[in-house]
Amino acid sequence: MSDASWWRGAVTYQIYPRSFQDTDGDGVGDLPGIIERLDYVASLGVDAIWIAPFFKSPMADFGYDIADYRNVDPLFGTLADFDRLLTKAHGLGLKVMIDQVLSHTSVEHEWFHESRQSRNNPKADWYVWADARDDGGAPNNWLSLFGGSAWQWEPRRGQYYLHNFLTSQPDLNFHRAEVRAAILDSVRFWLDKGVDGVRLDAINFCFHDRQLRDNPPKPKEKRVGRGFSPDNPYAFQYHYYNNTQPENLAFLGELRALMDRYPDVAALGEISSEDSLATMAEYTRDGRLHMGYSFELLTDDFSAGHIRSTVQTLEAQMTEGWPCWAISNHDVERVLTRWGRGQASGQLANLLTAMVCSLRGSVCVYQGEELGLTEAELPFESLQDPYGIAFWPQFKGRDGCRTPMPWSDDAHAGFSRGMPWLPVPREHRALAVAHQEADPHSVLNGFRTFMHWRQQQPALRWGDIHFLDTAEPVLAFTRRFAQQSLLVVFNLADAVAELTLPDTLGKPVAVDGHGLLQAHLVGRQLQLPGHGVWFASLS
Repeated sequence: MSDASWWRGAVTYQIYPRSFQDTDGDGVGDLPGIIERLDYVASLGVDAIWIAPFFKSPMADFGYDIADYRNVDPLFGTLADFDRLLTKAHGLGLKVMIDQVLSHTSVEHEWFHESRQSRNNPKADWYVWADARDDGGAPNNWLSLFGGSAWQWEPRRGQYYLHNFLTSQPDLNFHRAEVRAAILDSVRFWLDKGVDGVRLDAINFCFHDRQLRDNPPKPKEKRVGRGFSPDNPYAFQYHYYNNTQPENLAFLGELRALMDRYPDVAALGEISSEDSLATMAEYTRDGRLHMGYSFELLTDDFSAGHIRSTVQTLEAQMTEGWPCWAISNHDVERVLTRWGRGQASGQLANLLTAMVCSLRGSVCVYQGEELGLTEAELPFESLQDPYGIAFWPQFKGRDGCRTPMPWSDDAHAGFSRGMPWLPVPREHRALAVAHQEADPHSVLNGFRTFMHWRQQQPALRWGDIHFLDTAEPVLAFTRRFAQQSLLVVFNLADAVAELTLPDTLGKPVAVDGHGLLQAHLVGRQLQLPGHGVWFASLS
């Protein structure tokens, strides 16, 4: 597979720029800070970086509310800084993916300024506008993910506009060809600069139902979803009409046609629908997106059965596309807290990394996973996330996974010489890069060992996957590609577990070099220590 596209089987390291490295002392990370730390990222053995939004924005949603698609916000630097970043990353052998937030803009975008002025200006229908009901209420029952109605009254036009997220994030009207053309032109701008891919935020939210039909209610027992507080009404509906519309498929084809003009670039779509796995399969077939990314492994369910059923369900449906997996990102509680259940440890951190990086597909790891960071506990007065502020205390928002990277054990963890925009927990400073670099048995060095080992395993990068029927807490599967066949076994619990290997597997031979806590085979009985693993070659 030396001629394989770079993104197949790649591990991409997500950088949240606000919290990575600050160089100007304002307490917020920036592009020069990323440049300063790229050698560190390259040393991890990852293939690419994904940079969360750094575009011009009023920062109501920390960059996911874009006011100018083609410019860098001064908070993060300049376009020249981005060019330098791209050059250095490529020189280190790292590919660069950037976020593209296409479904909505900021209220501060010039397009929205014009659109809201009247009902007959050139951009009057570039956003989703609708008249009030006879009683003055919103046009329908659609809800915002951040709570309350998805409609906001605009007195200049005497109409409501749609916002699936914050009121300051109005949704674009993708039914207009001019809107789609303008959005694609913005994507083209960054492809021309030389980015290697785009991560498409909320890509299934681009189109809405033209008829503005009400979403049907969801039974109480089915009101579950990633990141919802217990009382978020968003979970009370089936979101059949405010996103994931059939017209989006043609747009994805237009986007793919644009990207196909550039050599070896990739489009990774973030998908959160009523059936995200089915949507991933649909969005990655017939020449649409290269990869799909969803939230099935970003839930609280840490079990072999959940992981196995999630992957098997997708495998059965995704006959053409390529999956991308993640167990942490900037929107959910850190995995070591979420899945550690109060028993966070370095061994578990390294097992989780190896587990997700052994599934078929590509992988996104989030900054700090390589250090074994847990979720930060922040007091209400330190919160910045409007989602957490609105739903406190039942749901504390996303700030706990967004605290600055701990580079050293000084007051601000080597992140900034000023006051960081979010506090750095004391327990994170104890896990700082400077400490872990010096410890050959640290989570960081275990991460590096595994990633460099994985790069030499074609079966893990490109092979097929078949699961063994195992009881909890053991997860086991085979990966096969060309001449390499591997048996992969994980004990997800901290207590000893055993697995009797079926005779059909022949005589597996243990493979080492991955740096993980190894299991032992006695006859046909595999004995796995707590959080132990076993990689074995199959004849």
